[in-house]
Amino acid sequence: MIRVLLVDDDALVRSGLALMLGADPSIEIAGQSPDGAHAVQAVAECRPDVVLMDIRMPVMDGLTAIEQLRKNGPDPAIIVLTTFDTDAHVLRALRLGADGFLLKDTPPRDILDAIRRAAQGEPVLSPAVTRRLVDHVTRSEEIPEYERRSQTARQALDTLTEREREVALAVAAGMSNSEAGNALHLSIPTVKTYMSRVLAKLHCENRVQVAILVHDAGLAP
Repeated sequence: MIRVLLVDDDALVRSGLALMLGADPSIEIAGQSPDGAHAVQAVAECRPDVVLMDIRMPVMDGLTAIEQLRKNGPDPAIIVLTTFDTDAHVLRALRLGADGFLLKDTPPRDILDAIRRAAQGEPVLSPAVTRRLVDHVTRSEEIPEYERRSQTARQALDTLTEREREVALAVAAGMSNSEAGNALHLSIPTVKTYMSRVLAKLHCENRVQVAILVHDAGLAP
């Protein structure tokens, strides 16, 4: 059973999501929050596995809430679910520690699949989406800032062993643990071990942040 917290200032959206997700026997609606501040408190109280988080909300927006939640660690998994798909805001959410993002017009089965993947520690973003976000932001930034971040990313990746680097590149390609294992001829437990080392060495909270770092370094597949 995957416990999900719904965070959106629109009560109708929350109700619709609760009805849709609650119909699946593997999902339990742990709670609902109308803003980010309430969500931070609700996470501490109901301990959800996954949070579906809107961006634009009163009192505390979703980005601030993600930042607050990640101060307490990598759990729960956080998926941004929004109609507000400006690339810079979504990428900021990922840098703050969100595990991915979906638009509200995403088909229900894809939302359910994303929740299951996030609960298992799998990436929610496709390679195309990650690349689009990074490309947009790097085009809009001042070149010196982009170059600085790119250099920092390359230096961080240089601390990895060859095998750890291969796992990081697989993550940036949007591969699941099983897909990375098949591609690298490794067992799933071994991939998970390498993934833990990569997260620790790169000081990343989750796989999405690893993917962004790889993109920043210019090494995305």
